[in-house]
Amino acid sequence: MSDRRYELVPTSLAVKAMRDNGYRNTAYAIAELIDNAIQAKASSVELLCCERQYFVSQRTRRNIHKIAVLDNGVGMDAEVLSAALQFGNGEYLNDRSGIGRFGMGLPSSSISQCRIVEVWTWQHGPDRAIYSYIDLDSVESDAQTTVPVPEQRAIPDLWRAAGQSFGSTGTLVVWSELDRCLWKTALTIIKNSEYVIGRMYRRFIQQGETSIRMASFVDDMPYIFDEERFAEVNDPLYLMVPSSTPEPYDRTAMFREDGDHWEVADDIEYDGSTYRVTTRFTVAKEEPRNRHNAGGTSYGKHAKRNVGVSLMRAARELELDTSLVIQYDPRERWWGVEVEFPPGLDEIFGVTNNKQAARHFTEAALALEGVLTDAESIAELKDQMAEDSDPRGPLIDIVHLIDRRLRDHRKLIKIQRKGTKTPRHDPDTPEARGTDVTRERQDEGYRGVSDDDEALPAEERTAALAKELEDAGLSREQARELAARKISEDIKYTFADADLEGRTFFTVKAVAGEIVIKLNVNHPAYEHLVEVLEDSPDGEVTQSQLLDRLSRANRGLKLLLMAWARFEDEAYPDKKREDIQDLRTEWGRYAAQFLQDER
Repeated sequence: MSDRRYELVPTSLAVKAMRDNGYRNTAYAIAELIDNAIQAKASSVELLCCERQYFVSQRTRRNIHKIAVLDNGVGMDAEVLSAALQFGNGEYLNDRSGIGRFGMGLPSSSISQCRIVEVWTWQHGPDRAIYSYIDLDSVESDAQTTVPVPEQRAIPDLWRAAGQSFGSTGTLVVWSELDRCLWKTALTIIKNSEYVIGRMYRRFIQQGETSIRMASFVDDMPYIFDEERFAEVNDPLYLMVPSSTPEPYDRTAMFREDGDHWEVADDIEYDGSTYRVTTRFTVAKEEPRNRHNAGGTSYGKHAKRNVGVSLMRAARELELDTSLVIQYDPRERWWGVEVEFPPGLDEIFGVTNNKQAARHFTEAALALEGVLTDAESIAELKDQMAEDSDPRGPLIDIVHLIDRRLRDHRKLIKIQRKGTKTPRHDPDTPEARGTDVTRERQDEGYRGVSDDDEALPAEERTAALAKELEDAGLSREQARELAARKISEDIKYTFADADLEGRTFFTVKAVAGEIVIKLNVNHPAYEHLVEVLEDSPDGEVTQSQLLDRLSRANRGLKLLLMAWARFEDEAYPDKKREDIQDLRTEWGRYAAQFLQDER
């Protein structure tokens, strides 16, 4: 038997595995370094992208050469620097008050992008900086098995020229040999990082606690910047201003707080302490949402990139969780949800050590799928989780709350969006055609319940119809505009989407000389017949999607007719069945008259 001893975790193999540690892209890896800077109380952070020129086919091209993050935080001494370059070590391992804690940020994020990471840090001026590094070539050949002892070393002139935040204390992290960097140019890195960084650190930027400068340059001209900008707030709740949202919503909020209970607090007990979780809800204002092709606008496209539940830990966003998002629906961009929790609940939320996800929140949402409308099943699920000591248990109520509120959001957005789609007078609309047929029947002596009120003053009719439409869910402005248009254009019929109780598909009501037909947005027939045949609410529809809609509508119509057929078939006694058949025949006569000449 061999006496050879094997390392429990061979250093070179472990580091190779850690390179695939789940960072989504370079921007998220850079964010780890910004986390460290903010944890070190930096008021200024800089992302510096150094390119190198080369020639291909007599043309000058540039590629990213090095990336650096500079900050004016408190800096590190030799012992802390050595610990910071160790995997799983660091200064804030037991700190539950700030962004850091896991001890993986600097080395883990760095080697996910590059083969050499160098660190200069100082507490008595940049001229007295100490230095250490990780070189993967040396690690993989087993030449480097420990963190090199920090030594005093001058900061390269390249970074002294490019950086603007060299204070009495600070840290400079430099990545070289960028073999895993997703983007190959400085501009692409800055553009993609700006969006993520502006969202992750929106609180720090908005409150003026931290500024984040982003600059690019060529290595032989570090004092001339091709790109230079400061990260702007990117708020998925669209309340913070100023922000990176395109005009005109860069200076005015695009969303509003969703009612008086837009902010909901829950207390969760864990490990002998009580922690507060705050959930916030916003919805788009009418003006940006209800304009034609709102999704195709620059601000609509901005909102499309911010769809999801923003999970905020210690004022820093972990991710936009999309487990509760209806992926195919472009209207999802018009709501915002934020869940804020402290680091003390990391185990409850299942925060990953790279701070990019809260696994248990996502899993709780998936666990609720299929039982979200069944209160008894939800209670049983919570009881089972408590019995199993499932860490996701305390999140069930929060996820359920969000789901309920999102359902309400979607109904409101659906109803109010519909309120903007009624065109001005057009003799070919179904409502206009129905009005013409009704007038013909009136001339033939047929009278309806609604007809007597047609003689009321126009102002009185408009006010009554507007109130009915507002009760259905339209905004006050939408309801008044639509009511005034109907009355002035002498249109007899008004359709309104509404959040109706029960299983009725539609209701009919006489209001001030009008016949108001409310379609129940909760009924399956609405989704399969009404909504599926309409234009996309954001003007985003392809030919294949149109064909799919026609197929679904065909199925929906046949199923609706089959439901009526079964209704007749089960009617009892025979007299009831005959009455129903007579109603079907009479309704068929009306339908023939209303549909006559329709092609």
